[in-house]
Amino acid sequence: MNDILPGESSSWQYLEDTLREVVHAYGYQEIRLPLLEQTELFKRSIGEVTDIVEKEMYTFDDRNGDSLTLRPEGTASCVRACMQHGLLYNQLQRLWYAGPMFRHERPQKGRYRQFHQIGIEAFGMAGPDIDAEIIFMSARMWERLGLRDAVLQINSLGTLAARAEYRTALVAYLRKHESGLDEDSRRRLDSNPLRILDSKNPEMQELIGAAPRLPDYLDDESRQHFSELCALLDNAGVAYEVNPRLVRGLDYYTKTVFEWVTDQLGAQGTICAGGRYDGLVEYLGGKPTPAFGFALGLERLLALLQAGKVDIPQHHPHVYLVLNGLQAVQHGMVFAEDLRNALPGMRLLTNCGNGSFKSQFKRADRSGAGIALVMGDNEVREGTVILKSLRDETEQETVLQQHVAARIHAVIEAG
Repeated sequence: MNDILPGESSSWQYLEDTLREVVHAYGYQEIRLPLLEQTELFKRSIGEVTDIVEKEMYTFDDRNGDSLTLRPEGTASCVRACMQHGLLYNQLQRLWYAGPMFRHERPQKGRYRQFHQIGIEAFGMAGPDIDAEIIFMSARMWERLGLRDAVLQINSLGTLAARAEYRTALVAYLRKHESGLDEDSRRRLDSNPLRILDSKNPEMQELIGAAPRLPDYLDDESRQHFSELCALLDNAGVAYEVNPRLVRGLDYYTKTVFEWVTDQLGAQGTICAGGRYDGLVEYLGGKPTPAFGFALGLERLLALLQAGKVDIPQHHPHVYLVLNGLQAVQHGMVFAEDLRNALPGMRLLTNCGNGSFKSQFKRADRSGAGIALVMGDNEVREGTVILKSLRDETEQETVLQQHVAARIHAVIEAG
């Protein structure tokens, strides 16, 4: 698990603020979910034979003997909350959430056991229009963040009946070639065979490439849904690749699935992934409810921004107030509050802890502020303050205190 230090937090704030603005532009509402859930929720929704449930969840018994789990993902919690609070019955919902998730994974660069996701979930809409809207939203996120090389891959899994027919054909094929499967794939053969198609094992790629193709088993309804989605993407100018090997291994996924992938961090990796999960609400005990959503990992997005050298604004102070003398400190602390009242968007850092002029100017420089305001006892008596630029050779000036707010505003607006 990873600390996010002050030098990194402005990058996080920039990323979160940008994504939040995009989500709000589509009219989605935030739902805040607990970190802990009943373990059974994840066993049912994710699947007991998945790596997440078998190996990666942080699970413990509380004082009452109830089994609780730190959430490894957000969709199950979102569905549980919507069912519990009656948000799905005869209603359409467009929701988003953000926060930490927890998985006991093997430590490696960019993968932490506490990681952060933003999730988008839409309920009650069965047509391809909501699929397209959410994909449009994800594309707008990359545009706003300046990520240029992400590739959209899409596929259709068909209805549950079509999936079942395909699964039977896939298992029959894999049984004939079981000797060529690795240990993980043999373990998944009965429980989760579609996940074998996701295998990155290079020794299995030829075998996987010759497997039955899911599009060949699609029903007419799913073909029509997928065709209309592709038309919506084409009309909006959103480029995509149809990847017939793109699957979701859980049985409640239906029809559209998608991923945005990139090779900017080395081997091709996924930025975000999502799809239609029309069976999940019913599977967890609710009424049949169409649903579509995706999740994206913030750590990976930050790494991509850094790799792409995207210019991330830093939240340095605009102004550092240098105070020298007892009267200056007493007057200056109130003066700083008056400035914050006059300029609500301004970031002002007041020197605390005394220090000589030299040491205070060193602190001002390290703070990243563009302007130093200097107030000594003489300035208090004269009702003035010295304004000095810290980032260029502009000559310092003495300004009446009642005019300082307007002067700072002009300097900040000028850039």
